[in-house]
Amino acid sequence: MRYLVLCTIAALVVGLSVGYGVMAKISNDSSQSKTQTIHGFDASNLDRSANACHDFYQFADGGWMSKNPIPAAYPTWGSFNQLADKNQEVLHKILDDASHNTTAKKGTTEQKIGDFYASCMDTAEIEKAGTKPLDPEFAAIEKINNLQSLMDEVARLHTIRVNAMFFFGAGQDVKDSTKVIGQLGQGGLGLPERDYYTRTDERSKHIRDEYVKHVAKMLELLGDAPDKAAAEANAVMAIETKLAESSQTAIQRRDPNSQYHMYSQAQLSDLTKNINWTEYFKDIHHPQTGSINVGQPDFFKNLDSYLTSIPLADWKAYLRWHLIDAAAGALPEKFEAEDFNFKGKVLSGTTEELPRWKRCVGTTDRRLGEALGKEYVENTFTPETKAHAKQMVENLIAALKEDLSTLSWMSDATRKNAIIKLEAFTKKIGYPDKWRDYSALNVDRGPFIDDILRSSQFDFNRNLSEIGKPVDKTQWGMTPPTVNAYYSPQRNEIVFPAGILQPPFYDPKADDAVNYGGMGAVIGHEMTHGFDDQGSQFDAEGNLKNWWTPEDKKNFDARAKCVETQFDSFVVNGNLHEKGKLVLGESIADLGGLTISYKAFEKSLEGKPRPKNIDGFTPEQRFFLGWAQVWASNIRPEYAEVMVNTNPHPLARFRVNGPLSNMPAFAEAFGCKTGDEMVRPPDQRCVIW
Repeated sequence: MRYLVLCTIAALVVGLSVGYGVMAKISNDSSQSKTQTIHGFDASNLDRSANACHDFYQFADGGWMSKNPIPAAYPTWGSFNQLADKNQEVLHKILDDASHNTTAKKGTTEQKIGDFYASCMDTAEIEKAGTKPLDPEFAAIEKINNLQSLMDEVARLHTIRVNAMFFFGAGQDVKDSTKVIGQLGQGGLGLPERDYYTRTDERSKHIRDEYVKHVAKMLELLGDAPDKAAAEANAVMAIETKLAESSQTAIQRRDPNSQYHMYSQAQLSDLTKNINWTEYFKDIHHPQTGSINVGQPDFFKNLDSYLTSIPLADWKAYLRWHLIDAAAGALPEKFEAEDFNFKGKVLSGTTEELPRWKRCVGTTDRRLGEALGKEYVENTFTPETKAHAKQMVENLIAALKEDLSTLSWMSDATRKNAIIKLEAFTKKIGYPDKWRDYSALNVDRGPFIDDILRSSQFDFNRNLSEIGKPVDKTQWGMTPPTVNAYYSPQRNEIVFPAGILQPPFYDPKADDAVNYGGMGAVIGHEMTHGFDDQGSQFDAEGNLKNWWTPEDKKNFDARAKCVETQFDSFVVNGNLHEKGKLVLGESIADLGGLTISYKAFEKSLEGKPRPKNIDGFTPEQRFFLGWAQVWASNIRPEYAEVMVNTNPHPLARFRVNGPLSNMPAFAEAFGCKTGDEMVRPPDQRCVIW
């Protein structure tokens, strides 16, 4: 799926009802202050000392950035986070009320979300339980005495979502989008991605050193002597380095054709002679898997050799580490504190943990998302908001269809297929029509680690139960309160959860210019994902299939290369640049979304009196200000580095300045001239839609 933004744990959240605006103080004629809700763009967020034609991001958001330093518990702080914080208050109230209702009938939504949240908040019970609920798993690891028992335990850990060795799960067949098949892929790393193990710069070396110390400390907390824990940590690092060196990069994995290799179970046995796949599938309680897609065959070939070349004692240390790493957030405070010390302080630069209630709200949303989401929707999301959003989606689809109909570089044959794909979009707004069934999940009031283990197993079993069945197109990939949106190329659907359909993205009381620059561009962003470097490889039914003529594909690739080159040039700090290939899809979608939404906005003005200027800004200028305010943010340098190395989304500054510098409409709106930094020369201007 292609997301608008990949959220951090701190920002994985939730929505609030439409109608809330930005609060600001203004002075009246009697020099007394009063609070006014500002709908649309808040002019106090401007940095008027900056030149809009040199750095529009600083001009539009510099005032906001100076007023909004990053809170200690966050690696980044922006409009998404502000909305998320307001939204968490709504979910907090729902969960707090449910947790106090100790008489809720067993099996009801209120009982499950209330008990889950209550057990998360019960730190006394968590401290009392310690790691005892994990003793059966540690005992099973300790009993490993041969290769088969090692793989039996890997399978057991997979059923509770522990990231050991590799990944197995259910997913759509990319070449037959009607079917769900088993999917095998690389995995088993503890650092954010494979390049953290291979880069030779000082920062990467420091992170690896701190990671080894972190693994050792966590194993010490389990009771290992310091010398033993240090040796085990080095063994873990050696194993993970081998797995990383055998893994594909994030950029390599962006090519869907390179990730498709169908194997029968017999062929799997030939690929990896040291893994008994028949036993593995029995161990995960899914013996009938049929043919399986292996995303990275070379990874599994290398893993097969490691199974016999690496001592069992090292593998046992590796499994113990990944079990405690996966469980850390549900364990006593000493484990949580050490987990935060590395993942929060070292990796992201944060200095404080989020309050317990925020962590518990976020965990409940991730584990019981649609149960909680249903309560959220009933409390906040109105039919009027859904109708408004649906109309805007239809307006944007009409604008993209008109654009596709007139593109000079696209032939009629490709144009026809593109329009067929566009008209086949499934449009999901607000919340699912069919809610997920949690009846098979048992939830009680503690200890919390038991609820985590059961919910992990429930999710694993639910996912694998889909193998061999037709694709359920009613499913959602996000919970309703999430402040995000996505496009799925395999389902050919655009999805806008209730959580994002509110300011600063969408405000029914704001002027159209700001709404089209905000939510309109977000809608356009998700739509044009269907035609970005990855989405363009899937047809109207969601199958990985070429529907382009050779000449049109050549034209598209050249235009995409322009975007890649542009983002390669953006300097984050020092020698660290954005990775054009990694962020290509998101950057194409930003440029396309803005282009299409601006055309839709212009069309909306036809036959109407011209809107008045507001705060001295024309409607056209407010459109671009609406886009910029969505990305207002500050980010810690440590976390910026993590994002650039792992995330397919560019940093906020470049998401604003990058696409706008390609748009003559922006230059015209703000009177920018050739030679200004926000005006790319015609021979370097990226134009797709």
